[in-house]
Amino acid sequence: MISVTGLSKIYQTGRVQVTALTEVTFPIRAGEFVAIMGPSGSGKSTLMNILGCLDLPTAGSYRLAGREISGLSPGELAGIRNRELGFIFQSFNLLPRLNAWRNVELPLIYGGISSRERRERALALLATVGLADRAEHRPQELSGGEQQRIAIARALANRPAVILADEPTGNLDTKASREIMKLFTALHQEGKTIVMITHDPEIAVFAGRVLYFRDGRLRRDLLTVDPQTGEAFTARDLIDRLHGEEEGMP
Repeated sequence: MISVTGLSKIYQTGRVQVTALTEVTFPIRAGEFVAIMGPSGSGKSTLMNILGCLDLPTAGSYRLAGREISGLSPGELAGIRNRELGFIFQSFNLLPRLNAWRNVELPLIYGGISSRERRERALALLATVGLADRAEHRPQELSGGEQQRIAIARALANRPAVILADEPTGNLDTKASREIMKLFTALHQEGKTIVMITHDPEIAVFAGRVLYFRDGRLRRDLLTVDPQTGEAFTARDLIDRLHGEEEGMP
């Protein structure tokens, strides 16, 4: 589904060059649930922007469903964002003047879907995330967890191949965070490909795999389940393994 090979990103600010990513290589298979972790400035957000076709690499290759992204025009990139990618953000990014189902239908408007089908699909998606009874409510009338559920429904509106989530539980309390992650787990079990940035090991272990970045490089590619025993790692296990990696770095 996703193939990243030798990917680098350098930003030019006046005479100063800032290297955000250096020779990053990894695949993500269709149906995987992958968490991206790392400290501030490690390159996580830059990588997510490239995976989301919001930015292009300076060097290297990014292929989505077999298609090389680097040489595409802005219009082609916009088309991929609308048809093949679903975005979920930490701050929900809902329009306050619109009710829940109208927020969900927004990607369908840009996709040229009829108004009747837009409403039907939006209401069905709200039911999928457990908010059928909140369809007419505006964001300010809903809890943070409910707003994020609306954002997830919106991300699914165009039936994307890949869901990209940037700190989806960052503004939520523990209970709401776990509810959102149960929803992500259900989507993963249905076969959705999910790539999620998180700083929280308690959230990362919901994914089947963790990519850990530091100083713009991929330092660790970890499974969250022991391949021999099938036992899932705990957040403490993940912290210990990442801590051991950092101790071994020059």
